[in-house]
Amino acid sequence: MGLIAEHGGTLDGYESMPLPPWPDQPAGRSAAMLRRRSVRTSKRAVLYLRCLADPSVPEDLASWYAERGFHFYVADLRPHAGPGQQDGGRSRQPDLDDCFRALDAMSAFLRDTEAIDTVVVSAHEAGALIAALWCDQRRDARPADALILAGPAFSGGRDKPGLLAGARRQLRGGLDIACPVLVMCAAAGRDEPEERRRRPRRRRRAGGGVIRLGPHVTWLRLAEGLTGQLPPGGPASGPFFRELGRWLGAYLAGQFRDQLL
Repeated sequence: MGLIAEHGGTLDGYESMPLPPWPDQPAGRSAAMLRRRSVRTSKRAVLYLRCLADPSVPEDLASWYAERGFHFYVADLRPHAGPGQQDGGRSRQPDLDDCFRALDAMSAFLRDTEAIDTVVVSAHEAGALIAALWCDQRRDARPADALILAGPAFSGGRDKPGLLAGARRQLRGGLDIACPVLVMCAAAGRDEPEERRRRPRRRRRAGGGVIRLGPHVTWLRLAEGLTGQLPPGGPASGPFFRELGRWLGAYLAGQFRDQLL
């Protein structure tokens, strides 16, 4: 299972997408967007969000979507070296507003320039938390037709000040994401019955609180962990893709379902 290399080098099957500046774009800070086209004629796409120390984009995941008629885009919001910085220095860490404006620009690019009709936003770990907050903040515009969160960094230890800490504070107040949401997380302890693995609207945190995401949320526990590379390696990748295909098939137009399963 290969992982996609950093976009500073050569990427097999990917091309860098030039994005116009967006309003209030911070000086010396630019997001990167990469694209892998499906060989099928399609107006469907996945926008895969990557930020902070998120793992590299899995080749298996990109290929799975491309084979099913989704163009695959990577939204890289990690800090990159800015103009005038030497020896690979990093620009300042983006804040939530920076991330949201970058995602606004990328979403508009997909809809207006690439003529994409159906956008699935997908993310892992820290990127999953940012994607959830963005879809909540932009609920009236509905930039995503579906949101898939794998191993989201919804909780953790004592956070240091920064992007992740601020995002978790906003999450505590609850979200109201308009589009269907799939949350894939690791099972805690022994496997639970199937009817308890799918939770429609919310999930209890260890401390007794409730994470509210929206009215159309499916919580799915997998036997294998979802930290590090995604999807999980070995036999666990089969259930991951099978459940992903089933869920997408249930929420996307009927003519696409046979391609997803």
